[in-house]
Amino acid sequence: MDTVNIPQNPTSLSEHVYLSLKRKILKGDLPPGYRLIVLEIAKAFDVSQAPVREALERLKQEGLIVGRMNKGSAVSEITFKEIRDIYELRQLLEGHALRETMKVLTPEDIASLERILADMKLAVDENDSYRLVELDMQFHGYFYLRSGNALFLDIWNSIKTKIMRFISVTNQDHSGYSIPDSHAELLDIIKSGDVDQAEKKLVRGLDFYKRYTG
Repeated sequence: MDTVNIPQNPTSLSEHVYLSLKRKILKGDLPPGYRLIVLEIAKAFDVSQAPVREALERLKQEGLIVGRMNKGSAVSEITFKEIRDIYELRQLLEGHALRETMKVLTPEDIASLERILADMKLAVDENDSYRLVELDMQFHGYFYLRSGNALFLDIWNSIKTKIMRFISVTNQDHSGYSIPDSHAELLDIIKSGDVDQAEKKLVRGLDFYKRYTG
């Protein structure tokens, strides 16, 4: 693992190690099965082993890494079945979350979603695919948040990391502004107040995963 420079005044050493490793995993720089050795990571970040162990424990809790008997930790696998199951769940829940959100949508909510779209276009301009995926999660997560259903939000928070990994791998097939443009189309329908059409557009957009999972 290459040496990593720690930025000035990080919130904590373990937080910096955690965020850096998480980003590498989600971007695919650390592929499934990649072994994470505490001593090597500590050397790369120029820190003691304690913050590394704390960071790895957080990653393990999120399902990004798994412990291996007598072999330390490794980046977890992500299967097509997992993705298929997650997207089928999203198609059941997310449309309903959107419908509930549209009942309480305010001009401030619309402005927040428009800011996310603007940031998406900026991420495309800057060729920052990781940031684009983060913003994609913010956009869709907004519906779970504003639906008023705490369980929906808990489910979203438990699956979005795996969704990010999947999208990061397949994102090369989405050229130019296709992602922000498709979200802009959805937002236009939302602003029109056509709940049925908005739900249909959203659910149909979640079908793309089938190309990769069969």
